[in-house]
Amino acid sequence: MNYEAKMFAEDGQKALPGEEGRSSRRWWIIGGIVAVLALVAAVFLFSGGSDDGAAADKAAAQREGQIPTVTVAVPGRQAIQRVVSGTGSLAARREMPVGVVGEGGMVTRVLVEPGDWVRAGQVLARIDRSVQSQTVESLQAQVRVARADAEIAQSELDRAKQLVDRGFVSQADVERKTATRDSAVARVRVAEAQLAEARARNNRLDIRAPEAGLILTRNVEPGQVVSPGSGTLFRIAKGGQMELRAQLPEDDLQQLHAGVPAQVSPVGTDQVFEGEVWQVSPVIDPQTRQGIARISLSYDPALRPGGFASARIVAGSNEAPMLPQSAIQSDANGNYVYILNDQDEAVRRPIRAGEVSDEGVAIVDGLNGNERVVLSAGAFLNEGQKVKPELKTLR
Repeated sequence: MNYEAKMFAEDGQKALPGEEGRSSRRWWIIGGIVAVLALVAAVFLFSGGSDDGAAADKAAAQREGQIPTVTVAVPGRQAIQRVVSGTGSLAARREMPVGVVGEGGMVTRVLVEPGDWVRAGQVLARIDRSVQSQTVESLQAQVRVARADAEIAQSELDRAKQLVDRGFVSQADVERKTATRDSAVARVRVAEAQLAEARARNNRLDIRAPEAGLILTRNVEPGQVVSPGSGTLFRIAKGGQMELRAQLPEDDLQQLHAGVPAQVSPVGTDQVFEGEVWQVSPVIDPQTRQGIARISLSYDPALRPGGFASARIVAGSNEAPMLPQSAIQSDANGNYVYILNDQDEAVRRPIRAGEVSDEGVAIVDGLNGNERVVLSAGAFLNEGQKVKPELKTLR
C-alpha cells in the first residue's frame, strides 16, 4: 500500500493525506541544507579573498623592501682651480760666486760667516799687502820728485820770459825752457797715474761683496794663499732671494706662465711659503721630457739652498661639477658614474675626471651638474635597476 502511494505521489498524482505532511517536511530539510551550504561557501569565499589580499599586500611589501636605498646628490658647478704639482731643489735665485780679483796673496782675516748679511762693497776677507804698501810709498815719492822738477821748470820759464824783453835771453831759450816745463808736468802725471794704479791694485787685494745679499758658503781661511786661480771663495745669494726649481712634465709646463701663484713646502717642515713663478724653462730635457719652473721666494731660514721641496702651482681655474671619489667607478671602458632618470632607475654615464683634491674630483666632461648622481654603492648597481634615492647636499 505504501509503495503504491509513493509511486503515485512521484508521478505527480495527488498524494494521500498522510503522505502530504511528510513530503512538506522533506522539502524544508532540503532547503535548510542548501542554505547552510551556501552560507559555508560564502564564508569560505570571503575568507579566501581576504587571504589573497593579505598575500598580495605582503608580496608588495617584500618587493618594496628589495629596492635598494642609495644616496644621491646634485653636484651643480663650482669654480675649480687647475693645480700643477711638482718637486725640485731650493737654490738662490741669483747666486754670485766671489773669488780673487787682484793679484792675490796670503789671507790675513776673514770677516764674515755663512748666514751673514752683507752690503755691496763690504770687505769679506783681507789679503796681506806689506809689499804692495812699500810700492805705494815708492810711487808717492816719485810723484813728489816729479812735482818738484815741474815747479823748478816752471820757475825757470817764468824768469826767462822776464829777461827775453831785455835781450838777456833769446826766444829759443824760452822755447826750450817751455818744453822742459811741459816734460816735467807730464812726468808728474805719469807718476800720479802709477800711484793711482798701485792704490787701485791694493784695494782689489781685499775680497769684497759685489752686491748686497746673504753669505751662503765660505771656502777660505786665514793663512791661506789665494790667487786668481783659487776658484770661488764665497757664494752670495743676491738680496737673499731664494727659488724652487720645480721639475714638471712638458704638458704641465704648457699651462704655466710667469706670475702665477705657487705654494712651496720644504721637506722636514710643515711650513708653507707663498711665491710665484718667475720663469718657465724654454727648453725640455729630451731624455726625461721635463722642464723647470722657477718659483721665486722671499728669504726665510727654513729655505736652505740644496734642500728638497714640493710645489703646488695654481695654473688657473674653471667651472665644473665636483664629486667625491666614492661616486666614480672604473672598468675596462673607463670612468663612469650612475645617475637616476625620472623613474629612479640607474643609468650609466661615462665621464672624464680632472683635478683631484681634498674636496673631491672635478668632472671635466660627461656631466652638466644638474643630474642626480649616485654617491655610493655604485659598484653594486646594474643598468636600469630601480632604486630608492636619498638626496644629500654636497658642500
